[in-house]
This record gives sequence, structure tokens and C-alpha cells, in this order.
Amino acid sequence: MHNDNKTTTATRRPERVLISGGGTGGHIFPALSIADALKREYPDCEILFVGAENRMEMQRVPAAGYKIEGLPVSGFDRRHLWRNVGVAIKLFRSMRKAHKIVRTFRPDVAIGVGGYASGPTLKAAQKMGVPTVLQEQNSYAGVTNKLLAAKAERICVAYPDMDKFFPADKIVMTGNPVRKKLLEPGMTKAEAKERCGFDPSKPLVLFIGGSLGARTLNNTMIGAINSGAASQAPFQVMWQCGASDGSRCAEAVAGKMPASVILTEFIADMSAAYCAADLVVSRAGAGTISELELLGKPSILVPSPNVAEDHQRHNAQALAERGAAGMVLDVDAESQLWREVCVVMDNDQTLRLLSENISKMALRDSDSKIVDAIVEVIQNNPKH
Repeated sequence: MHNDNKTTTATRRPERVLISGGGTGGHIFPALSIADALKREYPDCEILFVGAENRMEMQRVPAAGYKIEGLPVSGFDRRHLWRNVGVAIKLFRSMRKAHKIVRTFRPDVAIGVGGYASGPTLKAAQKMGVPTVLQEQNSYAGVTNKLLAAKAERICVAYPDMDKFFPADKIVMTGNPVRKKLLEPGMTKAEAKERCGFDPSKPLVLFIGGSLGARTLNNTMIGAINSGAASQAPFQVMWQCGASDGSRCAEAVAGKMPASVILTEFIADMSAAYCAADLVVSRAGAGTISELELLGKPSILVPSPNVAEDHQRHNAQALAERGAAGMVLDVDAESQLWREVCVVMDNDQTLRLLSENISKMALRDSDSKIVDAIVEVIQNNPKH
């Protein structure tokens, strides 16, 4: 290890840590949670992120107080194969830059959380003898992590039966890290409803389409409002539609919006929104599911069909098969989702069972477990 005057071989700890990945909040939030946990445990360790240029991590990571380097990498275009000439050139340039970053930073360990940038970065680290740890958030492993698994020391997962993708002896069941603030709202459900602008005495359904919104969920709400079904429902709705779909949604329901529904493009206080909700209707991203598990929230999941390897459907199925969530496929949502919401909200026993079963799937202290795996990898590596 570097700086031997600071540590002995018996108590080796991370001094330089490279964390790579991003592209979506689902990759960035776990990466930041791991970094925060490392800093809590080892305040003087140096952390460097590697992300993809022009993706959201280039803003989010510095805002959280960490340094980041960007690679010119982009995703493979499955629809327009001719565009992949440019993708290949960017990948080559990214590999060269990743090698330079690893050589200059000399990390004790490199952590990959998935996403465009983690492929070139972790590959470069592995070639240069740096031990690597992968974090796989989904129940269906991503291509990048599958390619990197053979030379990784540890693979941190959130679902059982991941040995169909990875070597069983490398798997550590840790769960997905979740933003701490979400788990400690510091208010009652009634107070949370009032804070979000709702009647504290009435049930509340939270529709969330993620940071970008989800057109299918939005169309379901537009249909329920325009048909009058939403105004007749015995529950309230907090409808987060996403910035990209905000004006379309507002125009579609103009003059018909019942007082029981509040439309918002973005929810600033997610801990209050979760706390207030009696039922959550959401996409099935790994991060969201981990939040719902830890909070024990009854939910109906509508997997996005527009993601690699259809991993959201696999995530939702893993819960639905255990009676831990309802699932409505995207193709059926506009005709069936609102009816399903009404059925679930009308049955207290169903809500209680969903809450109990999803709570059983929660894996707590994931960030600390991942840090333990990272430290163990460093201790077992004779080169560092």
C-alpha cells in the first residue's frame, strides 16, 4: 500500500479509491452512497470518480463534493448500427484515457457500479493489476458487469440466485445502497401528507415516473382525470410527471383537474412523499425498488420496456413472484393500471400483505457491507 507510515499491513485500508459508472440516477446514487460510507469509515481516503462526458454524473458528483474525470464513451446503438463506428472510436479513446487515469491516480481498488464509463475504467484497472469490486443493482446482470466479472475480486449483489451470471465464490449479498435521508423522514404520515399539500385524513397514492417521467404512467393519470374516474376515487394522488412531459400533461388535463390530485414535474422532498404515500406506483428501477423494500411501501410496478436486457421486468417479477408488489406490464398499463390501483386501495389486507412481504426483501446497511467487501479485497491483495 502507499504511505506505509500511515498504516500497517495488518490494518490495511483504502487510501485511494476509484469509483466508476453512471449515466442514470440509478447508478449515480449508489456510487455516491458507497463514497460517503468510505469517507465515514476512512475520512482521509482519496476518492476519484470516472464518469461519461455529458451525462448527469458530471454535475451530480462534484455537487456531492467529489472529484470526477469524464470519458468520451457512449452506449451501443442497437437501432442504427451504422452509428456504432463513432461509438467504437469513442470507446478506443476512452480506453486510452482510462489507462492514463489509473496510471496517474494509482488506486488501491477500483469499484464499478455499471453504466457506460465503468467498462473502460475497470478493464484498465484489471489490466494494470488493480483489484476490482463490482456492484450489480439489478436482478438481471448488465452486460458490462458480466464482461468484467471473470477478473473481479468481489461482486456485490441485491438479489438471490445471481450465480447464474457470476462465479458463486465472488458474490457478496449486500443489497443496494439507498440515500440515508429517505429512511429517516422525521415526521408522521399525517404530517407528511400536510407537507405535500394533501388532506392528512385521506389515503394517498404516489405516482412516480423517475427523474425523466414515464409517459405510460402519465397517460394513465390523464385517462383517469379526463374520464372523471380520478375525481370519484376515495383517495388522493400525488402525480410526478417529469420535466420533459410536464407541459403536455398540464395541457391534457386543463380544466378537469380534481382538487384531490396534485401534478408536479419534480419532487424535491422524496422522503416526505414516500412517508405520505399509502401506495406507490412506479417504474421498476433497482434503486427505487431498494427504497420501497427498506420503507416497506406497498407498490404497483410498471417496468420500463426501454432499458437494456429488459432488466426492469426481471426486477419487478422478482418481487411479484414473492407477493411483495403488484406488477402491470407497460403495454397493459393504460387499460389496466388505474383499475388495479383502485382494487389494491380498496383492500386494507392487500396493502398490509404487500407491505409485510416487500419489507422481508429489504437488505439493510448495504453501503457498510460494500465497504467491508472493498476493505477485504485490499487486505487480500499482496501488491497493495
